[in-house]
Amino acid sequence: MAKQKLKELVINRDWCKGCKICIHFCPENVLELDDKDKAIPVRPEDCICCRLCEYRCPDLAIEIFTE
Repeated sequence: MAKQKLKELVINRDWCKGCKICIHFCPENVLELDDKDKAIPVRPEDCICCRLCEYRCPDLAIEIFTE
């Protein structure tokens, strides 16, 4: 199976409640909380498109788009 490449990592900031679940599940430490306690992708180039953040987000605030 070919390795997927990240096209875009979208976080709906209105839906994100800053629970940090996505941060804890990300194996590559792509996400962090900003000064408003919302998840942001700080290292999107390290994303391996495992989708753990997307699957585990209880608020459905994260979408991963691949090429």
